[in-house]
Amino acid sequence: MKKARILVVDDEPRLVRLVKVNLIASGYEVNEAYNGKMALDLLEAANYDLIILDIMLAGDMDGYQVCSRIRQFSTIPIIMLTSKAREHDRVRGFDVGADDYLTKPFSVQELIRRVKAVLRRSSPIATTVTCPRFICNDLVINFAQRRVFVKGIEVGLTATEYQVLYHLAQHAGKIIPHEDLLTWVWGPEYRNEVQYLRGYISNLRKKIEDDPSNARYIISKHGIGYYLSNDND
Repeated sequence: MKKARILVVDDEPRLVRLVKVNLIASGYEVNEAYNGKMALDLLEAANYDLIILDIMLAGDMDGYQVCSRIRQFSTIPIIMLTSKAREHDRVRGFDVGADDYLTKPFSVQELIRRVKAVLRRSSPIATTVTCPRFICNDLVINFAQRRVFVKGIEVGLTATEYQVLYHLAQHAGKIIPHEDLLTWVWGPEYRNEVQYLRGYISNLRKKIEDDPSNARYIISKHGIGYYLSNDND
């Protein structure tokens, strides 16, 4: 089986060495970059399965800017490293396209767990769905191609955002409890991370709703979960 290739982007050589050694020991192929420009150059030269990206980078670009640049041409999964645990910092990371975040200092076990979870989410979904697409008004989800359209225009989703929307669409019209959606998308170890889920739902609404504050498609049931509307006007 081909090894997953991971790019580690951080301006702290000691942390890069620590992360690289442990990822290699876990069976991954690893390259490193120490600033945004170096990371973008490596991404142009080779294919990667995952990026681990520090927010606080030396040079002209911080991690948010690098992530935003990457999202202009790639949906590769990105885990952001941050020394900031504030909610709005995590939300900003999601807004520029991050798939997950890890707060420093972190344990090697936690890092490997997050890497495995993100790679699992980015893999094609095994499905027995007989209907090739979901359509509700202006929203179209093409399951076979993993593509989403609103009013005929394709919407760029991260791998994790697509997984959330996919599971909502597979149970359209039915309320999915927070714990179930978290388990299906992230794994059982995330089943209590309701605030985490809210960040992704908020991002999805910004991308597919005309008015995210008055959602038409992704409907909340306070304290219970979410459902995707299947009512066509």
